[in-house]
Amino acid sequence: MSDTVRTGGCQCGAVRYRIHGQLGRPSICHCRMCQKQFGSFFSAFVTAPKDGVEWVREEPTYYQSSVNIDRGFCPRCGTPLTYRHPGRLEISIGSFDDRSDLKPQIQVNHQSRLPWVEEIFDAEIYQETTANTRQESIISFQHPDHETEYWPAQGLQL
Repeated sequence: MSDTVRTGGCQCGAVRYRIHGQLGRPSICHCRMCQKQFGSFFSAFVTAPKDGVEWVREEPTYYQSSVNIDRGFCPRCGTPLTYRHPGRLEISIGSFDDRSDLKPQIQVNHQSRLPWVEEIFDAEIYQETTANTRQESIISFQHPDHETEYWPAQGLQL
């Protein structure tokens, strides 16, 4: 097994993971079940190495969405985390602490994509003025994108 270790987890920090070994191919799925799981236009996953996932705190809770597939999410905050089917576990790309090199390489269930999805990044970009930047005034309770032994915002401890 490779020495490569990747970390990630949910928004509140209750479910954290370490992945040991080489990840598979990142992908986007346009199927309706993935749209519903993420509450979005599509999902983005990468295949985890077999027996390479270590759940550090809580494990995800699973919902069986079809005959052979169940989907994992955080039982506290609801963050979508996994897509599990016989012999394979996929991890949501957005839940990784470092996602910068996980550019999707394929699209699946393309026939189910929303007809305008390829045009969404052509939309106008809204720029807030420096004097009125809402993002700077937000106090976030989201878990940081790194390992921590204690996260006081949620009272979580390893």
